[in-house]
Amino acid sequence: MEKISAEVIGKFESEGDANKLVYAPLNAPVKYRRTRIYILEYEGQVQSAEDFVNRSLVDDYADEVFFTGEPAVQDFSFYIDYEMKPGALDLEKEAILSSHKGTEGFNILSLKLVQRIYIFSDPSITSERFVRDVCNPAIHVWSVTDSNGRKVA
Repeated sequence: MEKISAEVIGKFESEGDANKLVYAPLNAPVKYRRTRIYILEYEGQVQSAEDFVNRSLVDDYADEVFFTGEPAVQDFSFYIDYEMKPGALDLEKEAILSSHKGTEGFNILSLKLVQRIYIFSDPSITSERFVRDVCNPAIHVWSVTDSNGRKVA
């Protein structure tokens, strides 16, 4: 069993005002950037798995994909990864798995879809407010990673 992680980021998107993520205005200027991460556990050829990601999950014109497993963005304060809880209905995941049927060269054993939000701010801004306003505890699981790569929540 092999595993790849593909982080997809929009080529034409830039940092946005993080006030769009929260219910009440922030006290300091904060920016954010959003990406998608697809984590595939599979059997077969890595090139076939990467080709499937590039063909099915990435828009050649508008997206860039990184297979490194490292954050695609630099100079962030922290990032929040969130995904659907196991067992929750995830239509995007089901559509991806359905589109994979019949693809030769590899077989998907498991698939995780993760939304990542990078936060760019001064150290006084913490993750708690973003987690509270972005993540729904009824359907999401999440983690917060600081700029040193340590999971802090």
